[in-house]
Amino acid sequence: MNIENQVLGLTRLSNYIKEFLAKNPEYYNENDSDFELLLKKSEIENPWFTLENQKFALQQWADLLTEENINDWIKEYSISKISKRVGLILAGNIPLVGFHDVISVVLSNHIPVIKLSSKDRYMIPFLLKKWKEFSDNQVEFEFVERLENFDAVIATGSNNTARYLEYYFKNHLNIIRKNRTSIAVLKGDETIEELQLLAKDIFQYFGLGCRNVTRLFIPKDFVIDRLFESFLNYQEIINHNKYANNYEYNRAVYLLNQEKFWDNNFVMLKEDEKLFSPLSVINFSRYSSLDEVKSFIAENEENIQCIVAKGELGLESIELGEAQNPGLNTYADNVDTMKFLSVI
Repeated sequence: MNIENQVLGLTRLSNYIKEFLAKNPEYYNENDSDFELLLKKSEIENPWFTLENQKFALQQWADLLTEENINDWIKEYSISKISKRVGLILAGNIPLVGFHDVISVVLSNHIPVIKLSSKDRYMIPFLLKKWKEFSDNQVEFEFVERLENFDAVIATGSNNTARYLEYYFKNHLNIIRKNRTSIAVLKGDETIEELQLLAKDIFQYFGLGCRNVTRLFIPKDFVIDRLFESFLNYQEIINHNKYANNYEYNRAVYLLNQEKFWDNNFVMLKEDEKLFSPLSVINFSRYSSLDEVKSFIAENEENIQCIVAKGELGLESIELGEAQNPGLNTYADNVDTMKFLSVI
């Protein structure tokens, strides 16, 4: 396969997505209408995949897939001279979450053998067919219901599923991913604009992604109402039926158990040391010293995808509002997929 054609095809795919997203639906051509219909079909099958969230994911990919970005990414790796079949078991918690793995396999001169998530069955096949078309057919892939005849595997699942996957694929080269989530550390002097950026890191995709913040660290004297004020731009989230069901259920449980929590009618804050929180709930704790935070991070490192904080705190973090903007060289579970693919 010709990697130059593949890169060119990806940039053409990027432009195709940008043009589609920028176009007024009144001026859709037949291809645009098919694309929109696909997104609506995806939302019907999986109500978490709202049109808004699908289009946000598409915009992120379109902005990322420039020729400069792609070439800067892949030049750091040696490309395999022998094509292997790489099985991919994709997640479906947020739109296009498995697309990075697919691109990585193709640009490593391998063939992705893809088992799609039942929650995300339409977007990736559609984009791959377009990529192949834009690359003069220089992109090879295969969709399967059951993985067979492969040389290596990359699989994503829950912690329970991961144990099964690790056993099942123990005789194959593999990357097996587990549940992760993200945290945010506030210094205390954040402006309302900065806290609104944090709200994006919490609520984008309803909080379902591993890069969504589910655990907060705030200074001892931080006023909780400042958080609720910054969350107001996302208050319409409660009108989504599946999110509202989670909110009502978790609220009822806390009330029945007489647990203390803070509530603004669409999200709850709970003072809890746990890293993972239920959907519609954000766990938080107050810290006196950053050493407490660093100790928590060290103890939970294998379960933390990213840390959101102001750079001046001196943590290995990303800026507020950037959790859902990973680069091409940002890898799930912090395992370098391209490096793995270069040596199989």
